[in-house]
Amino acid sequence: MSTEPAAREPIFNLPTVVTALIGLMAAIHVAATFALDDAGREQLTVWLAFIPYRIEAPSLIPGGLWPLLWTPITHAFLHGGWEHLGLNMAWLMIFGTPVARRYGAVPTLLLFIASAVAGAGLFMATSLGQVQVLVGASGGIAGLTGAACRFMFQPVLMRIDPETGLPVPAGRATAPLALLIRDRRAMAFIAVWVVLNAAVPLYALVAGGGVSIAWQAHIGGFAAGLLGLPLVERWARAQR
Repeated sequence: MSTEPAAREPIFNLPTVVTALIGLMAAIHVAATFALDDAGREQLTVWLAFIPYRIEAPSLIPGGLWPLLWTPITHAFLHGGWEHLGLNMAWLMIFGTPVARRYGAVPTLLLFIASAVAGAGLFMATSLGQVQVLVGASGGIAGLTGAACRFMFQPVLMRIDPETGLPVPAGRATAPLALLIRDRRAMAFIAVWVVLNAAVPLYALVAGGGVSIAWQAHIGGFAAGLLGLPLVERWARAQR
């Protein structure tokens, strides 16, 4: 009998890119909460959050139009509170993990960034004329969720191992849109997700002015991930 202790399995077996994103978001929020005073946090928001009102009144906000070059991305690494951060971290673990394991770190990161930008774009299109500030990774994570919808409901494909001759799992295929819209489970998930996010304005109206959820960023990011995954997949396949 072997007396060697059994190897311990890690509690969280997350892909490196998911762990890195979570770590960066958490580090920024910890620093903003404990290392900065109110004035410092305000400057962090002004320079890194996404503020569409810059387009209409660039002279009224420090930096003018220039921050629009980077804030469609950097806003995804700021959060409005611990609950906001915790929810996004959990959602990133759930839906970022299958995408990262399937495509790798760089495609996952590019998809996250592209979805965050798409979410910021829809947020801007629906909030011009108002002074609103967008922070949070929800748009980017929604994009990873939309991307996962293209394959996570598909059946597992099998292949024959050339050495053993036995069937082994070969993963799941990416569903074309024509197939996806005929998949009841996938469409049920997508419908529930979209309805819940589209209902956010009504919920905010009922709950009062204290509720502020950027549903536009969620919808924009989700659409970018759902529709843009085939481009990411082709690029990842070419790299391999």
